[in-house]
Amino acid sequence: MKKTRLCDLLDIEYPIIQGGMTWIANAELAAAVSNAGGLGLISPNAGMSRSSDQVTNLKQQIRTARSLTSKPFGVNLPILGNPQIEDLIAAVINEKVSTAVTAAGNPALYTSQLKEAGTKVLHVVAAVRHAQSAERRGVDGLIAEGYEAGGHNGLDELTTFTLVPQVVDAVTIPVVAAGGIADARGVIAALALGADGVQMGTRFVATHECIAHPNFKEAILRASDVDTAITARKLGPTRILKNEVATRLMEMEAAGASVEELIAFIGSESRSRTGEFEGDLAEGEAYCGSIAGMIKEIKSAGEIIGTIVGNYDAVLARLR
Repeated sequence: MKKTRLCDLLDIEYPIIQGGMTWIANAELAAAVSNAGGLGLISPNAGMSRSSDQVTNLKQQIRTARSLTSKPFGVNLPILGNPQIEDLIAAVINEKVSTAVTAAGNPALYTSQLKEAGTKVLHVVAAVRHAQSAERRGVDGLIAEGYEAGGHNGLDELTTFTLVPQVVDAVTIPVVAAGGIADARGVIAALALGADGVQMGTRFVATHECIAHPNFKEAILRASDVDTAITARKLGPTRILKNEVATRLMEMEAAGASVEELIAFIGSESRSRTGEFEGDLAEGEAYCGSIAGMIKEIKSAGEIIGTIVGNYDAVLARLR
């Protein structure tokens, strides 16, 4: 597999990053991805109860990952609306984590602080203007995420295929493609668009190491190409598996529900935890990319990366 600037930047063997999925991007998954040559990411709230402390949980997750791998790994840090973000940044710095992936907020806030401590910073963007702004703020790389991706997406709903090359043309730092990638074909397509690597989330949910509930994993395996939907556009487009919650959200939006009404329905307790970690797919949300229809088997993280690497040359050969 081709080594890129991303490999040099993050000190990894293959240009593959595992998505830092909220509630379920646990230390064991991150370590398995890193051991296989990619970069695993930890979510600060992975596996914790609703009432637990994110900072305490993150420190434990980092230490668990360190006991399982000597390879680099990172932490996913959504900024906007997180009351503990400054303490989480401090934890990443104090624990000397090699990479931080920031998202959903202004990259100017913490990039210099992290970089001064020796932590590489990647920032998630969904439009060219955001990519250029993040580059000016000094981030080391960008994750350009198309709206095929599971979870929260950009307001403009640009596809990966259209977003990535425009971001690549607009900046000079490494760009990682995210959204709709699950195999060697997707990796090669991303590199052809000019990306220096890929980030995959949904594909790594359906792994033995991920702590997602078996109901969520099985729902991914059963999903077809049309079994995800974009919901809650007034709050921010969010791609989830189609279920009762998705149907209700889309009905409310079609009927002109206000932001306040949508928030009241989703509730103060996270429906994503209910669906993804607790396995209640009737009352919970399950963030899931539209690539789910391609995923038919639960594998180990190492098998997934090994298969991508093993198929890489065969896919390239078909293009010659």
